[in-house]
Amino acid sequence: MQTFFLSQKFKAALLDNSTACPANATICNGASCVLPEDDFNRTLSTVLSTVLTIMLAIVMFSMGCNVEIKKFLAHLKRPWGIFVGFLCQFGIMPLTAFLLSLAFNVLPVQAVVVIIMGCCPGGTASNVIAYWVDGDMDLSISMTTCSTLLAMGMMPLCLFVYTKMWTDSSAIVLPYDTIGISLVALVVPASFGIYFNHRWPSKAKIILKVGSIVGAILIVVIAVVGGVLYQGSWVISPKLWIIGTIFPAVGYSLGFLLARFTGLSWHRCRTVSLETGMQNSQLCSTIVQLSFSPEQLELMFAFPLIYSIFQLLFAFTFLAGYRVYRRHRVKTKTDMEKTEEKDDSKSISSHAKTNGGFVSNETK
Repeated sequence: MQTFFLSQKFKAALLDNSTACPANATICNGASCVLPEDDFNRTLSTVLSTVLTIMLAIVMFSMGCNVEIKKFLAHLKRPWGIFVGFLCQFGIMPLTAFLLSLAFNVLPVQAVVVIIMGCCPGGTASNVIAYWVDGDMDLSISMTTCSTLLAMGMMPLCLFVYTKMWTDSSAIVLPYDTIGISLVALVVPASFGIYFNHRWPSKAKIILKVGSIVGAILIVVIAVVGGVLYQGSWVISPKLWIIGTIFPAVGYSLGFLLARFTGLSWHRCRTVSLETGMQNSQLCSTIVQLSFSPEQLELMFAFPLIYSIFQLLFAFTFLAGYRVYRRHRVKTKTDMEKTEEKDDSKSISSHAKTNGGFVSNETK
């Protein structure tokens, strides 16, 4: 593994601030620190990973209950929406990560972790949020599935293209087994849900409502669990905080704009936007832990969690804004319909008076 270059001046500056970290930190140079993994964290991680995996399977099963086989196959036969999502996922996001790293002039190891995040496939949380914003669930699940599958080849390619100025891409370890497990955990429950919706559509609606609520709870639980398991100082480079804030917002915005520019409908634009901005941050954390030494991890180990927090904050803000808009729109539309009905009744009454009280069958 290639060792990243750090100037002696920068090391000295970090050592001067080492007192900011807890006394039991294994790595601490002032910019960040890593606490030793204790038995509590290890046990908690095992238990919660098992529980979260089961909950995730239930959620994906319920999301599948909102997918129609014909529409899902139509997306696969005419994959224009999937292709637009592909351009966003492996075109916009890695390029945005590269440009942000250059613009903020971060350290090489920090630039690499930002680009790794940009190269990751979409996360399953996007499916839940897509449901709540009335997105195209057929497109959402097909996009998440395809991006996870294509990540097997696109992640090495994007990392080779965008990280060569900072490091050798062969130094980055891609956990193909983790990607495969994520794909199975997504495809299998969702497939059962699609079949269940095909056979018992009325019961599928009930499961969908329950699963959407469980999914929203699961998203919050994962965020809290990440904060518990990644104990340690949050005193990391301010530049990474800024990038972690800007990056998901740029992903959501550019994904929506590209989808609209290519002629997709509004509900599909919302879907593509969420699939673009919501990355698989758990996969990014795994890659980072496998690829870098503890000395390098201290400079950027919390970035995946920072990105995850802000992508959820923006997603919930987007959801709240859409719900307010939808409520106002539905109310306005109802008022307009009532006004039109009154106008129609007045015109009918006036027409009846001018025609001796006769009203045709077409106007009744």
